Amino acid sequence: MPEESFDLVFADPPYFLSNGGTTCKSGRRAKVDKGRWDRSRGVEDNHAFNTRWLAACQRLLRPNGTIWVSGTSHVIYSVGYAMQQLGFKLLNEIVWEKPNPPPNLSCRYFTHSTETVLWASRDRKSKHHFAYARMRELNGGKQMKSVWTMTAPGKAEKSHGKHPTQKPLALLERILQAACPPGGAVLDPFNGSGTTGVAAARAGHPYVGIDQQEDYLALTQRRLLDERPAWADKPRLRLAKR
Repeated sequence: MPEESFDLVFADPPYFLSNGGTTCKSGRRAKVDKGRWDRSRGVEDNHAFNTRWLAACQRLLRPNGTIWVSGTSHVIYSVGYAMQQLGFKLLNEIVWEKPNPPPNLSCRYFTHSTETVLWASRDRKSKHHFAYARMRELNGGKQMKSVWTMTAPGKAEKSHGKHPTQKPLALLERILQAACPPGGAVLDPFNGSGTTGVAAARAGHPYVGIDQQEDYLALTQRRLLDERPAWADKPRLRLAKR
């Protein structure tokens, strides 16, 4: 893709959790196995991977564009360090608080109830877009803080199929409202279930989604055609297999 093509990038990269760990599903212990794409390659290889894809996104961002990256402690520190190495300017650390997290079955840790979303501009010279007034309006006339409480996706958001790391539509809608200029182009290099695409469609943003699994691209197509039935004849969606 040409350089400087996008105003905003949202990325939800692999968290590297699928190496034999366990989690809670429907109140029962279950093995964590999201797929080969989520398996750790070791700390150094994981960081090299994060650095490569972040550098590619930096090349694709417009001068005043920004990137948002979500993650847990398993990946987000590597992402933040790579951003600093590459010359991004870190703007905010958003904490997504989940009021309905799965329980901690081991009873040896605090219950994991948050994810981090890093917001950064392409470099220190960037004059990033921030819809301050809109965010204040959404927060009852007060400055919006960096802790956002939102429930995980419910059944309605998964009606066309499931993805193991699906993000809530409300999260992506707020991100686009906050940081993407009107008509700005959006990229999601880890497309997954296409939540970024749905949020972009609702807000009228051109969107490119990339994923290596065709079944998730098909899921995205179903969600977007449900959102915009007219696209069945004249598709405006760009999806690509990595």
